[in-house]
Amino acid sequence: MWGPRGRRARVEPPATLERLLGDVAHGDDTAFEQLYDRMAPAVFGLVKRVLRDPAQSEEVTQEVFLEVWRSAPAYEAGRGSPSAWVLTMAHRRAVDRVRSAQASRDRDDVAARRDAAVPYDVVGEEVEARLEHEQVRDALGSLTELQRQAVQLAFYGGYTHTEVSELLGVPLGTVKTRIRDGLIRLRDALGVTT
Repeated sequence: MWGPRGRRARVEPPATLERLLGDVAHGDDTAFEQLYDRMAPAVFGLVKRVLRDPAQSEEVTQEVFLEVWRSAPAYEAGRGSPSAWVLTMAHRRAVDRVRSAQASRDRDDVAARRDAAVPYDVVGEEVEARLEHEQVRDALGSLTELQRQAVQLAFYGGYTHTEVSELLGVPLGTVKTRIRDGLIRLRDALGVTT
């Protein structure tokens, strides 16, 4: 390129991404335009490989560059190149979009299944539950006092065998025997076959 008086004009090399990002951090619109022009094709390509939808890829690319504009002051050159920083940001945004879309589909599926559930006879279910409750209560009544206490603490109270042993003040082996014998008697009283 020739300058005035026929002399060869000095051509400045393009600014490095580091310099452009530094200028963007200081609010330089022109530097942002240059950074966008140089990085947008790579960002869009990466995002499109993840999303596979051109329209969504364009949206995410815009979101990435908005984030670049806002976060440029946080960029640390010692932690990686500007292109790696921007492309990492792009990849995260794209993956977030995929996860968000999947979560939305999952919510819709759950709602559709819930709405399509076959209604059941609530009264019949309640009657059956009451009858079962009475059978279990009667069966518990057929146990010895020691068996009933151990079974109730373990299964209704949620205590471990060791905790039942401490609560009742009896050896652990005795508790295990009482629970086993109690469960056998309950099984027989309820007519459960194995």
